[in-house]
Amino acid sequence: PPEERAKFYRETRRPDGSLLREYEIFAVDREIEIAPGMFFPAWTFNGQVPGPTIRATEGDRVKVTFRNLGTHPHTIHFHGWHPPEMDGGLPGQEVEPGATFVYEFDAEPFGVHLYHCHTVPLKRHIHKGLYGAFIIDPRDPRPAADEMVMVMNAFDTNFDAENEVYAANTVANAYMPDPIRVTVGRPVRIYLINVTEFDLINSLHLHGMFFDVFRTGTMRTPSEHTDTLMLCQGERAIVETTFRYPGDFMFHAHQSEFAELGWMGLF
Repeated sequence: PPEERAKFYRETRRPDGSLLREYEIFAVDREIEIAPGMFFPAWTFNGQVPGPTIRATEGDRVKVTFRNLGTHPHTIHFHGWHPPEMDGGLPGQEVEPGATFVYEFDAEPFGVHLYHCHTVPLKRHIHKGLYGAFIIDPRDPRPAADEMVMVMNAFDTNFDAENEVYAANTVANAYMPDPIRVTVGRPVRIYLINVTEFDLINSLHLHGMFFDVFRTGTMRTPSEHTDTLMLCQGERAIVETTFRYPGDFMFHAHQSEFAELGWMGLF
């Protein structure tokens, strides 16, 4: 909702027509529900997993004031262009509990990116929930479409370095009882990001249709026309399609184990 977004975001028009986009992001420890009645002791950005989507247009200035309200050192590392002092992954760049750091850089290149904590042990800080989508729109806007962010993630509930719950956007099977509603003939655009830890790959398969793939979203022409897309951790893509028929269309990981453990939904 706009009133919720206003709590952590504001924008100011600059003389060249671009925007200064200012975000307030904080790390906080919080239990989240990842399946009905199943809670996970997460480390979160702004109390949610994934964290808030950070979005800008190519050439905008992004300014993120990061406060660490958690119990461990954390950082934010943004994929994209930035000076090394804004990296969040180099030695000595950890933000200690109670401290604040300001990340500021120009938004480029256009595409679908991500941000995440880069504090060691990296696999634990990412797996615990410190990640989110970072979308940079091209100056020449993409065609109109119904859009959604789909973050493929998973949770190691017993901390044995293997996942027990898989999902798109954290909650197992969330889109089975509550399908994503789209309209026949209207373009659909998915910003797909894989941050699954402890597994080498994750995937998206869509039943009954094909889709165009724009890997990393940095090109304006599709690289594939397919119904199954495989991504390593940190890889992402824009997926575009248009539904031809009314009815239910299943989507899930094409690793059967992932699908059976929660990574499944319906359009």
